[in-house]
Amino acid sequence: MAQNQSASGLPEPTRTLPLNGGDAEQKRQELLTYFQQTWTLYERLFDCLADEKAYYTKAISLRHPLVFYFGHTATFYINKLIAAGLVENRVDDHIEAMMAIGVDEMSWDDLDTTHYQWPTLAELRDYRGKVRRLVENFIKEMPLTLPIGWDSPAWVVLMGIEHERIHLETSSVLIRQLPLEWVHPQPHWPACPDARHDRYSVPKNTLLPVDGARVTQGKTDETYGWDNEYGTLTTEVNPFQASQMLASNAEFFEFVAAGGYQDDRWWDEEGLGWRNFANAVMPTFWVGSPDDPDQLRLRLLTEEVLMPWDWPVEVNQLEAAAFCRWKAEETGKSVQLPSEAEWLLLREQVGDDRSSAEAGNINLAWWASSCPVDRFAQGKFFDLTGNVWQWTTTPINGLEGFKVHPLYDDFSTPTFDGKHALIKGGSWISTGNEAIKSSRYAFRRHFFQHAGFRYVISSHQEKMTLNPYETDSMVSQYLDFQYGPDYFSTQNYAKALVDIAIEMTDRRGKALDIGCATGRASFELARHFDEVVGMDYSARFIDVALQLTSGEDFRYVTQEEGDLVEYRQVRLKDFDLGPEQGSRIRFVQGDACNLKPGKDRYDLVLASNLIDRLRQPKRFLQDITRMINSGGVLMLSSPYTWLEAFTPKENWLGGIRENGEALTTHQALQRLLATDFDEIAPPQDVPFVIRETARKYQHTLAQLTVWRKR
Repeated sequence: MAQNQSASGLPEPTRTLPLNGGDAEQKRQELLTYFQQTWTLYERLFDCLADEKAYYTKAISLRHPLVFYFGHTATFYINKLIAAGLVENRVDDHIEAMMAIGVDEMSWDDLDTTHYQWPTLAELRDYRGKVRRLVENFIKEMPLTLPIGWDSPAWVVLMGIEHERIHLETSSVLIRQLPLEWVHPQPHWPACPDARHDRYSVPKNTLLPVDGARVTQGKTDETYGWDNEYGTLTTEVNPFQASQMLASNAEFFEFVAAGGYQDDRWWDEEGLGWRNFANAVMPTFWVGSPDDPDQLRLRLLTEEVLMPWDWPVEVNQLEAAAFCRWKAEETGKSVQLPSEAEWLLLREQVGDDRSSAEAGNINLAWWASSCPVDRFAQGKFFDLTGNVWQWTTTPINGLEGFKVHPLYDDFSTPTFDGKHALIKGGSWISTGNEAIKSSRYAFRRHFFQHAGFRYVISSHQEKMTLNPYETDSMVSQYLDFQYGPDYFSTQNYAKALVDIAIEMTDRRGKALDIGCATGRASFELARHFDEVVGMDYSARFIDVALQLTSGEDFRYVTQEEGDLVEYRQVRLKDFDLGPEQGSRIRFVQGDACNLKPGKDRYDLVLASNLIDRLRQPKRFLQDITRMINSGGVLMLSSPYTWLEAFTPKENWLGGIRENGEALTTHQALQRLLATDFDEIAPPQDVPFVIRETARKYQHTLAQLTVWRKR
């Protein structure tokens, strides 16, 4: 195949389009051509299916059959255009409902047993034709200004195009897993003819030094991007060594021949679970027996070929990591997969994304398969981009400033769970957004893609934390209350209370934030006090506060309406808070009605929205009095929402009639605290707003009273 000629036999473009330019009508034509080329390319992939069974029988249990994906990419355009309010009418309600959502990535032993009445191929081809004409007309008639941004109608079209290019690749992997008798080779999907079939003739991999540097991530080029590409992240990368080439089939066979699949030492817990379930003894695309290596074959898109020992091995991340552990034992070096930041540092040696001369076996510029690992030199290395994707150790996460695109709110967020590892560099069939430097795609570690690996000698230790979006409604509501945006111009409640506290206190030694919830007031107090204790009855709230203290971001969802949610995140640095404040805070779980006063004495106690939620508020006041230094300040804020669900009525401080006369909570506090405290400011109402849904809010006035201990 000639360079820069796509596998479909069609000319460019296979590269994603710039969003800017001087001529909107020229950009409109570029977009139309890009759409048409993508659409045709995707359909040409399905030319490889020789039997209808290939459409309707699952290649693997974790995914729908290919008939779903044949229709899915077309329904995506319609569903997104309707969601954006850009078209009014559906093309086919039934197809667009059935083929809207794919099977989420699951554990290897999850089985999707759902049965569907799929449309016929004739119905789907007719449907795809109607959608194509609709989208073409939409592109020709839509308003278009440059540069194209998130709110542009053209962005929705690009979202559909890049989505279809993702499925071009993932569908090719499913085709590769079908029985050979259900597929047949096509001249426009040619395999690379170059291969060494003698594994002893494969060039030996070597390690090359890479200088450390600061790596800054975040999309800066003017091309379409998915939401996880935007934001910023700066990482200091220490010097390391990296393999000059991708690990080849021959190199990986050394691990297989050494009994690597049978030796539990090389597999972590997740890897062992997958290996045992799959009964794996060698890479999944190898055909034959590892005991007879000369007869091993490799399954390609539509055929099996004698093992090309110099092509990159294609494995999942669990297998790649097991190889690295074995290699580390063999060499006595810290062999591992690279981090995303280390790969990005390597990637700097490759030219611009749009330079095909250095791009390698990518963008369908060469073949419909991998090729020798020493075929495409890029600086001192080979295949830093292209040939196969490269597994990393890094679980995908949002960069700082990450925002969900409202039209595709579940593209990235379900993968922010610590279970999806990033793949980098692209494969031979990676086109469009997949083939650019800023792309960030991730898969479950047991999944197969056209993916292999290079290894590094590095001291980097990946932080493998689970950090999914918090969906507990109470935790999410408090996070939004304490760290979310200000609603209806009402100042953040925790900060407002602390601002008042600073005016009322002279001594700034030790403060207690009791009923701290997720800790915002504690962090604000730590700007001013030498030591702060944040205490709450809820261990869950304390866990959240501790996670924030460690510098991690915390994600949560807020309800929009019904089942619809919005994804948000909290970082202390967004509030100019960080390690300095965190080092002054000790978060503890505690019961305000069972304090057991000891040696701890405080210059300030802040009890916000607490006393009307206690079983024994009078006991709390008695105990807390003994914990405050002479001259110290007690601040009590509450809307006085006395409820028997929290406080037995006989224990209510106020909001009752005593001897027939009204007794307010403020009057009761004056009576209870008179022996030990002076009230040093008139009561004042401090407003706060709690968001329940996008259109329902609680607006509350808490009364704040301030007392100084004599």
